[in-house]
Amino acid sequence: MANLLTQTVKNGEVVDTSAAGTSESKPKEAKNGTLGKEAFLQLLVAQMKYQDPLEPMDNTEYISQLATFTQVEEIQNMHAALQQMEGNALVGKTVVLKTTNAATGSTTEVMGVVDGVTHEGTKTYLRVNNSTYSIDDLTTVLDDAYVDALSLAQSFSVAVRSLPAKSMLTLADEAKIANLGAAYAAMTDYQKGFIAEEDLKRLTEAADQIALLRKNAEGEPSGGDDDNTPPTDQIPSEE
Repeated sequence: MANLLTQTVKNGEVVDTSAAGTSESKPKEAKNGTLGKEAFLQLLVAQMKYQDPLEPMDNTEYISQLATFTQVEEIQNMHAALQQMEGNALVGKTVVLKTTNAATGSTTEVMGVVDGVTHEGTKTYLRVNNSTYSIDDLTTVLDDAYVDALSLAQSFSVAVRSLPAKSMLTLADEAKIANLGAAYAAMTDYQKGFIAEEDLKRLTEAADQIALLRKNAEGEPSGGDDDNTPPTDQIPSEE
């Protein structure tokens, strides 16, 4: 009896069940859509294995593809080495990373100081806020001056917002308000750019109220000058 040739049919179409058509013979692609060195090698082996015996590949073509494979591997090794150097240089720096939830696809930004680096094979990982992230998630490295200015602005805002309401101010608050005015005056123009207008307005109003209380306490007219008043001229007035 002659051998029967059978084929699998799925959804009305013939399915290729040969070795060349199975997923195992197909090279895997890297996550970014490009071929890695393992996938490239698989592709080359498959090409050699399933070449037409009547028209075999030329040796020169093999050598060319092998040379290309070597270049791919060298580029990947160089990329890994550069990532290691970059990761080591980031220790102590404030960075921003964007992570993606594999289940939901949502992204989250994480900001913090890199306090450690781990290298696993060709992969580099950063330790930030007691968690580990791939260096591939890195989006921003913050300048030290930026971090200092941001921190100073946050501290300034907390101090200003801790002041009593204007109607509740007393001369006991005079020194604190004067110190805040002096602190603002000592900032650089770059640092002043981080101060919220609302905080400046509140501090200016507080300084004006303290000046009025001081003048009333000393029995001076409201338009007089007093050397003991806080340096309100150091605080930009609202237009």
